[in-house]
Order: sequence, then structure tokens, then C-alpha cells
Amino acid sequence: MISHRQGNAQRIAALDERAEALNLKRGMGMADARAMHPSIDIVEADPEADRRLLEGLADWCDRYTPLVALDSSDGLFLDVTGCTHLFGGERAMLDDILSRFFHQGFDVRAGLAATPGAAWAAARFSGDRIVAGGGEEELLAPLPLAALRIEPATRDSLESVGLRTAGAVMAAPRAPLARRFGASLLLRLDQALGRIDEAVSPRLPVAPLSVERHLAEPVTLTEEIERLVGMLATTLKADLERRGEGARTLALLLFRVDGAVSRIALGTSRPMREPMLIQKLFHERLTALEQDIDAGYGFDLVRLSVLSAAAFDVQQADLAGEASDDGADISLFADRIRARLGDGAVLQPVAVESHLPERAVATIPFTEAPRRTTPPKRPDRQAPRTIFPPERPIRLFRAPEPIEVPATEMPEGPPLNFRWRRALYRVTRAEGPERIAAEWWHDASSDAAASTRDYFRIEDADGRRYWLYRQGLYGGSQAPPRWFMHGVFA
Repeated sequence: MISHRQGNAQRIAALDERAEALNLKRGMGMADARAMHPSIDIVEADPEADRRLLEGLADWCDRYTPLVALDSSDGLFLDVTGCTHLFGGERAMLDDILSRFFHQGFDVRAGLAATPGAAWAAARFSGDRIVAGGGEEELLAPLPLAALRIEPATRDSLESVGLRTAGAVMAAPRAPLARRFGASLLLRLDQALGRIDEAVSPRLPVAPLSVERHLAEPVTLTEEIERLVGMLATTLKADLERRGEGARTLALLLFRVDGAVSRIALGTSRPMREPMLIQKLFHERLTALEQDIDAGYGFDLVRLSVLSAAAFDVQQADLAGEASDDGADISLFADRIRARLGDGAVLQPVAVESHLPERAVATIPFTEAPRRTTPPKRPDRQAPRTIFPPERPIRLFRAPEPIEVPATEMPEGPPLNFRWRRALYRVTRAEGPERIAAEWWHDASSDAAASTRDYFRIEDADGRRYWLYRQGLYGGSQAPPRWFMHGVFA
């Protein structure tokens, strides 16, 4: 038996058939149960472990339909509309589900009907039953009120006036029922009978495209899985071509014969549909996860899904039959590195609209970097010569480092010498200042980095060049200016 604490008492949460044969019931106090049978075995409930187990079973049920939803803490809803013919019909599919669960060590009950409410009632009160379309009322009529999925308080109120079965509720006038017991009672009744639609919300998003392969002999080797990925990607390519799209996010699902499911997902920096390239990416991913994937007795179902797609731009080939695709090799290289080491392994700098040098560039994941969708324009020879931008250091520090400046030629001029990292440097040449301030919408009073800066290009006695700046202005009411080292030229 499994016990849990309810209020201040320890009560029975679940029990097996042997415990039921001893006249023990769910909700009974543990003190009473031990008094009746002192030798019973009791295990404390672990709701979190039960939840993980139920989610694992939901993953396994993806082999039948992608629309799988959790039902409370001990049930699953499977929307198998349009899927039963793949398994030989409704009865063959239901028998296959029950048989596989039985061999995994689970005692389950299933019901199949046109509405979620009727299927729920059939599974919990009528055994393994298939309800034909239009037979929901016949199914529910002899069942207790609990088959309608109503609150315990509502059930007690209905039983107090003599309505003890779902058939009795269906035969009663609707208006008095709604006034006395609320609209939820009629809502559950209409949902079970199919008068009102009831949606089943899947726990995972449904992939727009999926291909799978059922295997007569389970596979265990990584090489065999990679070969299957190439075959599935070839089938997937035709669907992507028909839609004019390429895959941006792919997921590989490996269903083990004992019920465990492995999900392996990866992203691409640009739309992709070439089977060989997809196989290369999953080769890197499977190599990285080889120690984490337990094949057990083998995988008997392999599925490749496209979780997200984007428009695929076909490149025009030249006379030699080669298409010019700038950046394709770099993108493939980055995707393979990310598949092996993770999404954060490859970053790309992008320009940011900010005057402050340390804010003008940000590093983001390679897949999120903006892509050029049009070819670059050729320079116009008649256009006037552009002005060269200000010189910037080769190495820019992540954060400016404070320095000590003992004296300057004039309040607004460059320093004569400065101390940085406990070393004194003598200035021989200086250029500047170049005044840089933050954007006008930044409040300089609340952000110290947003105050005005005067930058100088400095050369010391040894020929080394630095990029310094003075933060703040002399003669103001604020704190005196401070000096910082922001980069080096060589």
C-alpha cells in the first residue's frame, strides 16, 4: 500500500489487488488498517516521482499519436483521430497499447470513445471498452456519478436527493439541475455526450512534419541510428521541398522497447533540408551524448521531426553548375560545433546602436544573429569618397580599467604620465580629445557610464599606444573627473 498525509492523519492513497482483498479501501486511516492487518507493507507516497513516471509514459505514448495530455496524477488522454488505421484499426491499436504496457509491468485500463469524457468513463468503470459513435449515453447510463468527472461535493448533493447514477441525472429536468447544482454538472454531462466539444491540450507542441520507421529488429549501435537518420531525412526532404521550407529545429526520438524515450534536438543557423547535412549534425550530437543514451535492449521506433521551419531560398547556379552561397560553410561548421558542444559554444558579435564603445557590440548565439537576405550592393564609382571613421584600438577591454593621472598640461588636455596596473608610463605623443557621450535617452545621473567622455590616443616612451578617456568635465558641480584605460592599439 501507499500512504500519504491528509490533514493530520496518515491515510491510504493507493493499494494493490491483494490489499483490496483484505477489505482495505482508499482513504482509510493507516491506524485502522494496521489494527486490521498488522503485517501489511506501507510505502510513503512520492508525488514528484509519480509525476516523472507519468510523463515518461506520456513520452512513450507518442508512438501512437503526438496529441498526448496528462489527466490528473494517474491518467493519460490520447487523441488518436486519424491514427488508428496505422495500427490495423481501433481494436488492434488498443490491444497493442495494453499488451506493451503489460510487458512493461503496468496494470492499465483503457477506453476508446468519440469524446474524452466517454473514454475516461469507459477506462475507469467499464474496463477495456470501445464505445461506438453515438453510444455515449448507453455507456454512461448505468455508471455511478463519479463517471461524470464532477466534484465530490456535487456528487454528495446529487446522492442526497436520490440521483445516484449518470442515467438518473440525464433523465432529470436540466433547468432545476442547473439552478441547484451549478452549470458545471451540465457542462460535464454535455462534454461526455458530445454535445459540447472538449479539447485535449497536448503536453508537447505538435511537430508540423514527422517521419518515422518501425523496426522489426531493435537497433542499439550509434552507426545504425545515424544510418536511419539519413534515410528519414531523405523522406523528409520531399515534404520540405513541397512546402518550400527548410528545417530550423529538428528532433530525433528514439523509442526503446522497454518504454523509455530519448529526445535529441538540435537547431540550425539557416534553413536546411539536405539529408547528408542533417546526418552530419546528428552524428556530432549523438557522439556528444553517446555516454548519456542507454540503448538497453534496443530501439524499435525512430522518428525524425521538424519542430520549426523557415522559407528556403534556392540559390541560382552559375554556368558551371555551382551555386554561390556565401557563409554556408561557416554556418555548417558552426552548427556542427553547436551540436557537439551546445548552443553557447559558438557566439557571433553584432553591432548595437550605442555610442559607448563597450555597448556597441554584443555577442549572441550564432543562430540568433541577423542574416543578410539580399546580396551586397556594388560600390558606385561616381560616389564621393567616404570619410574614414575614427581610429579604434585592436583590443578593447570588456570593462574600462581605472588609471591614476597625476598631472595634465591643461585641464582639458591629455595626461603627461599615468599609472596603470602598478606601473608608471610617460606620455610622449597624444591625439585628441574625441568626445563621446551616451544616447540622449540615458540618464547620466543614474548611470555613471553614461556621462561625457573625452578619449585620447596615447603613445608612451617605448612606442606602445593606448586608448584612454577622461570621464566627466572640470569645473562642474559633480565629482572630479576620473581617468580610465579602455584599450590598446598594439
